[in-house]
Amino acid sequence: MKKTSTRLADGRELIYYDLRDDSVREAVDRRPLERTVTTSEVRRDDLLGDRVAIASHRQGRTYHPPADECPLCPSAGERLSEVPDSSYDVVVFENRFPSLAGVSGRCEVVCFTSDHGASFADLGEQQARLVLDAWTDRTSELSHLASVEQVFCFENRGAEIGVTLQHPHGQIYAYPFTTPRTAAMLRQLSAHKQATGGRNLFDDVLERELAGERVVLEADHWVAFVPYAAHWPYEVHLYPRRRVPDLLGLDEAARSEFPKVYLELLRRFDRIFEEEDGGSGAGESPTPYISAWHQAPFGPRAASEGVSRDDFAVHLELFTIRRTSGKLKYLAGSESGMGVFINDVPPERAARRLREVASS
Repeated sequence: MKKTSTRLADGRELIYYDLRDDSVREAVDRRPLERTVTTSEVRRDDLLGDRVAIASHRQGRTYHPPADECPLCPSAGERLSEVPDSSYDVVVFENRFPSLAGVSGRCEVVCFTSDHGASFADLGEQQARLVLDAWTDRTSELSHLASVEQVFCFENRGAEIGVTLQHPHGQIYAYPFTTPRTAAMLRQLSAHKQATGGRNLFDDVLERELAGERVVLEADHWVAFVPYAAHWPYEVHLYPRRRVPDLLGLDEAARSEFPKVYLELLRRFDRIFEEEDGGSGAGESPTPYISAWHQAPFGPRAASEGVSRDDFAVHLELFTIRRTSGKLKYLAGSESGMGVFINDVPPERAARRLREVASS
């Protein structure tokens, strides 16, 4: 992998990640952009202790542009985009409309490929590995920023999820605090450790799932399963067999195997509703999903809960909001109002379906 850092016309950082070591990136951003002005701030909810990002400048962000005006495609002639060069493998840049900025954190965009019509599932294993290397490198770099406590790499796919740009891409949020979901995991991790005389919660969960009927896919270094108390109709958690706290801790064997395993999961997600459509998928858009990496925070939060960073297990959570063909799982009163999920699809059935659509 070759990494080349440059600056866009408004001062934002852009980084090319290339498969070839002899790649040269000298293109200059020719757009007449003024420096980005953001209004991002983080406020604390006194009742819940949660943080809320207030970012009114995002109201003006690009919304569903036509393909020939996509800001994530390479620049071509006088059609100038966020990527100055005429081609790229993987590119990462600071979001022009960030939810978090400055002392409130940082937001980056990760373009998985220059092919506008592709999806992550269409990538080859070498390209998917390059994305993993980019996620890992950005996790390392962002973790050293004084304002950053947690790094979150994720992908939203599909208009149903709220995606406003169709080009295959994800994002990275560098939070100046530990997120509520991770804080809850740390509390559970600590309570389990105390209640079991020092056992690790993530290890015990993985051991239980491996012995059950919700395993979707097993490989030498990775295990994918539908969790016992899945929140979403189709939800898969992907764990490395060797517990490490973040992407930086993965060894070469796990990194090499990840692309094959992850691409297979994504392709199964695109097939799970085909049978309900008579096998054709007619009239059904690709399965919308959220794919989210959970990593240990880099700040003092873990220690304050009585555990260490090494007690945490990096893992990926992949889920769709589609519950059956043509129907979405909406967050209604119980979920949105009280945070209590009601799942219409038993996890055992979801796991069985995801095994049925395995590649032949």
